[in-house]
Amino acid sequence: SQTSRYTALVERDVVKATNDIGRVLADLDLGAVAEEEVAAALSRPPPPPRPSYGLLSRRFVRQHGRDLFACAAAWFLLDIPYYSSTLFQSQIYRPLFPAPGLINAFQEAFNVAKFQAVIAVASTIPGYFVAVLLIDRVGRRRLQMAGFLLMAVFLFALAGPYDGYWRDHGAHAGYIVLYSLTFFSANLGPNTTTFILPAELFPARFRSTCHGLSGAAGKLGALVGSIGFLWASQQKDGAAAGHLPGIGMMYALFVLGGICLLGLALTYVFTPETMMRSLEENESDRAQTQVGDGGSDTEAAKSPASMASSHLSMSPILPARVSV
Repeated sequence: SQTSRYTALVERDVVKATNDIGRVLADLDLGAVAEEEVAAALSRPPPPPRPSYGLLSRRFVRQHGRDLFACAAAWFLLDIPYYSSTLFQSQIYRPLFPAPGLINAFQEAFNVAKFQAVIAVASTIPGYFVAVLLIDRVGRRRLQMAGFLLMAVFLFALAGPYDGYWRDHGAHAGYIVLYSLTFFSANLGPNTTTFILPAELFPARFRSTCHGLSGAAGKLGALVGSIGFLWASQQKDGAAAGHLPGIGMMYALFVLGGICLLGLALTYVFTPETMMRSLEENESDRAQTQVGDGGSDTEAAKSPASMASSHLSMSPILPARVSV
């Protein structure tokens, strides 16, 4: 459990973590557990020193900076086309419903919600289900790359013939299908993996902070995408009232496809694979890498994860082959 993992890896109280997880995994005699805790407390050696580096240290940048950049940049690049595509949906549903001037605000809101519900049921939700089925078979890294690639393909398919065909055939079924597939691809890949990778790549004491920083980068991408697309999609010679002339919808969609390809390249170069690896294995490997790079403190030589594993293997409370 996360609570026992936090106790072992952050608070460094291996005995308490062992007993905590023991209560979850087996029916225990709590009196015997209490006696063991008292005996362990009396014989427990002094706790090891606190970790010698923090979030803003050079060692953190050296050991985890690449992973943080990979997670934050991928989330940032994903949210630019993802939120821009949400704004683009007005071009999709406009031919399907009465003009806003012919209905009241409640009817218009209902029509938009109905369209969004159809897109969610037909594309976004199935994308999540397929991601769940594939993520431990294909791997996080390859699934993220595939999602970015498919998003680019479908955005280019919308962009290429937009001025020559799609603009005047908005109610065409193929137009709606291509638009839906961009969301299916996002949820199949990066819109799922960008939440998972930061939770698996970082040590317990940095995990929440690094996940939050990656998510913040994504929200910045959403801001850039929303504002940038609203401007870029305006025609050069026919911008809407109150808007500056942009580059046109076709070129704006091409730019979004290019951003997806950039996300694909960044994932290929910077993102490591975490499939079928425990959180402790990821942390232990980075600690060993730090020793190989010249790290000198004993924390890297013997990580809390290895201490916990060693204690668990000797513990009378838990059955064999149980890890925190």
